[in-house]
Amino acid sequence: MAGAARRRDGNITQERMLEEAMAAIAEDGLASLTMSALAERLGTSGGHILYYFGSKDLLLLAALRWSEAALAEERRALLARRITAERKLDLFLQLYLPRGPRDPRWTLWIELWARTPGNAALREAQTELDTAWQEDLETLLTAGAARRRFAPLDAGARASELLALLDGLSTRVVLGQEPGRDPRPALEAARSAVRALVPLNTGETERE
Repeated sequence: MAGAARRRDGNITQERMLEEAMAAIAEDGLASLTMSALAERLGTSGGHILYYFGSKDLLLLAALRWSEAALAEERRALLARRITAERKLDLFLQLYLPRGPRDPRWTLWIELWARTPGNAALREAQTELDTAWQEDLETLLTAGAARRRFAPLDAGARASELLALLDGLSTRVVLGQEPGRDPRPALEAARSAVRALVPLNTGETERE
């Protein structure tokens, strides 16, 4: 790992910086993440990190993009699996929701949401990342309806409604508003919403 984390000139790679930034957020929260603290964790200088990212905001945005890129790969793999549409949708919910109040990806999302009104680059990134989730969920719902696993539906509208709900549930988890700071009630609430918004086809269904 140490060898892979450094280029031949001895400098720490950008990916390693992003990995460590996400780990620091998970361990100590976003407020404690400073350029100097991250540099100390990496055994480098704050100037070296600034050379690549320019500011803390840009570092956080890069970390979020890096995290979302990994999730995009997981979504593509999920959509390609030969399992029922219901099962895919349930796994999609689990992929989207935070794993707990210290989930670094969701901590970043909440921080960046507050900064987007005055930052065009953040607004553009938010739109890009949100659109990717929306399109994949629409694809999943459309395929499920085509196979008659789901009742006929407006995939775009249902996807938008579900994602808005998931955003609200995720925020509650990360802010510690769920009982016992437990993410499981959020997943159960999401499943309940799916049953209401994406009803199963009660007629004959195709095999997956």
